Amino acid sequence: QGHLVESGGGSVQAGGSLRLSCSASLYTASWSCMGWFRQSPEKEREGVATRHIVGPATYYADSVKGRFTISQDNAKNTVYLQMNNLKPEDTAMYYCAALSSGICSQMDPRHFTGWGQGTQVTVSS
Repeated sequence: QGHLVESGGGSVQAGGSLRLSCSASLYTASWSCMGWFRQSPEKEREGVATRHIVGPATYYADSVKGRFTISQDNAKNTVYLQMNNLKPEDTAMYYCAALSSGICSQMDPRHFTGWGQGTQVTVSS
């Protein structure tokens, strides 16, 4: 099964931007959707953005719509999360994962697999 590795996190001031990358050592044939999730110490893991591997459909949490963009480069087996106009409440560990069976738009982390170690994003006010 493919393994995912996140990178690109860092510390920025509010209003700044970061681009996260998620590289897959191997895309598993059963994967149908890729997603970005985040978790902070006081919250449960939540879906941020997902997209189908085939086709243009993307989905976003309300809290990031208009600020974050999920994209992919199939040639590089990489999924990106462009984060603009970052806010202190975006501070969290960010993870990517893959979905084999489930509904991409639901962004339910319980149905995703291949979790990496995460990359920390810290936004200061």
